[in-house]
Amino acid sequence: MADCDVLIVGAGHNALVCAAYIAQAGYRVLVLERRHKAGGAVVTEEIIPGYQFDLGGSAHILIHHTPIVSDLRLTDYGLDYLDLDPLFFAPFPDGKSFTVYKSLDQTCESIAAVSPQDADAYRAFIEHWLPTAEGVAQAFLHAPTPLNLGRYLVFRYGFSRRGMDDINDIIRGYGQLLRQSFSGTHVPALIGWMAAQSGPPPTEPFSAPFALWQPMYHVSGMKRPRGGSGMLTQALARMIEAHGGSVLTNSPVRRLLVEHGRVFGAETETGERHTASRAVVSGAHIHTTLRLLGDHTPPKARDLIEKSRIGNGFGMVVRCAVDELPNYSAAPTPEGGIGLHHTAMQFICPDLGYLERAYADYLAGRPSSEPGLIAMTWSAVDATLAPPGKHVLFLWGQYYPYELTSGESWDDIGEREAHRMFEVLRRYAPNMTPDKIIGWLVETPLYLERELGLYRGNVMHLDMSIDQMFLLRPALTMSSYRGPLKGLYLTGASTHPGGGIMGASGRNAAAAVLKDVSRRKI
Repeated sequence: MADCDVLIVGAGHNALVCAAYIAQAGYRVLVLERRHKAGGAVVTEEIIPGYQFDLGGSAHILIHHTPIVSDLRLTDYGLDYLDLDPLFFAPFPDGKSFTVYKSLDQTCESIAAVSPQDADAYRAFIEHWLPTAEGVAQAFLHAPTPLNLGRYLVFRYGFSRRGMDDINDIIRGYGQLLRQSFSGTHVPALIGWMAAQSGPPPTEPFSAPFALWQPMYHVSGMKRPRGGSGMLTQALARMIEAHGGSVLTNSPVRRLLVEHGRVFGAETETGERHTASRAVVSGAHIHTTLRLLGDHTPPKARDLIEKSRIGNGFGMVVRCAVDELPNYSAAPTPEGGIGLHHTAMQFICPDLGYLERAYADYLAGRPSSEPGLIAMTWSAVDATLAPPGKHVLFLWGQYYPYELTSGESWDDIGEREAHRMFEVLRRYAPNMTPDKIIGWLVETPLYLERELGLYRGNVMHLDMSIDQMFLLRPALTMSSYRGPLKGLYLTGASTHPGGGIMGASGRNAAAAVLKDVSRRKI
């Protein structure tokens, strides 16, 4: 007798979402996770005593464009989302700053203090591109079949003059699109820096859609689970267990079990074999899945997977326990005080040229000498993350290549680059001197690979370029969430719609599994 109906390899948030929907449909689910805790790259741990650090994604935006939280009733399992408003804060070297709120009116009012002309341009930008962004959001919630892509993207445009003009803009790099949309440099810097979080630089053709997602921030806003980002995955694990499923941690999978061309289970590194009567789902990196299949992978499928580009990393993050919050020269607060902007993601990127120069360093195989930064100070809104009067500060930076042309090791230079990130931050918040740091965790591209299974430090699994999106993610023959062998399904950031805390891949993969095993759709 099989151990379960459906076996899930990996406990990242997409894998857990997939498992939760399948368990909710009445099937016995078993999840195997290599780490000591479920969550993958959406996990929170106490690295410095008394301080809760997210090890991966922190801002929860994309998932609120899906029905996942309500469908799975995750609030019943301890998930408590905190609304965060404002969303983004951008200080600049000239002492100016502006803030992005969920409210478009508030945002435009803030931008007007920097540039009245660009306040009007921002409103026009958001209103013009909102239908396009809504179409993309809908496309993310379905398998990327030609029919679905046509329904939510192509057919929305028709053959009107405006539709043709929009397509001309969409095929551009987001740097070009933003420069032609705004007269000043401040607004393009913020939108461009947020677009760059997916990886492609401002100059990459067909990257404009990453900036065209901007209207959706005014739809969903931004939230954080109380207690840390990982509270989402802990709630998912509890939901699965409440529906009769099991989540086994400290169970790294050594290989997938294959018989007569069909995947039927997995064997752990300790030799334990777990079998499934209906399906196996891999939530691991697609290249990890290839390794687990070994010689069973058909040659054509192996060739396609091996050709998928992981890239050369692109970011690193420093998680800090600190004595006080950044006190920005552009928006000073009384010493030790909490400003409204501390609730927001704080963007350090003075202009698009700055971002392009940082990317040029990356292309040369060296850490950016002046990286773009995002500072996150979630303890300003969630007191559970740090002791009274203390705070957490997460500092994400780009760009940082996994493979260095200097031949240096990230184990040797990680802290050096972390100090460089703080040097950049101090230009905007002079109080953030080294003595304010109580302790830190430096997550270099190499750390991200070792600890979270993110090959070559790519937090998106595969490069998020147009030739690896939609129908082509991870490859044309596997974009339906069905793997290269019978009985095997795929989910996670290696599949459509890619990286980020959304869960759409898990939901879409569950729909494929349920359709095949029961003809029951979700």
